[in-house]
Amino acid sequence: MNDSNRLAGLTARPKKTGVAEVRKIDEVAEMRGFVDRTPRKKPGRKPSPRTHQLHPKVLPKIGEAISAEAERLGLTQGQFIEQLWATYEQDKPR
Repeated sequence: MNDSNRLAGLTARPKKTGVAEVRKIDEVAEMRGFVDRTPRKKPGRKPSPRTHQLHPKVLPKIGEAISAEAERLGLTQGQFIEQLWATYEQDKPR
């Protein structure tokens, strides 16, 4: 093969992008089995800004005590841990 560029004479041409042309192209594509690939909205609920997963490994006795105390206070374990953290932040040495 020689060093010449066989594609050098090609130039870009603008394509027709009117509504009618696009509709026609979509119809032909559907008839031939092509499907729309535009991104879909993510299913499900939007994530809560409050949600952050923690999975601490604690001794069974400690886990049971945390669960029992949260239940006694009428809180979820997450709310209980948030209260513990707030207390820690107030009392920690500076």
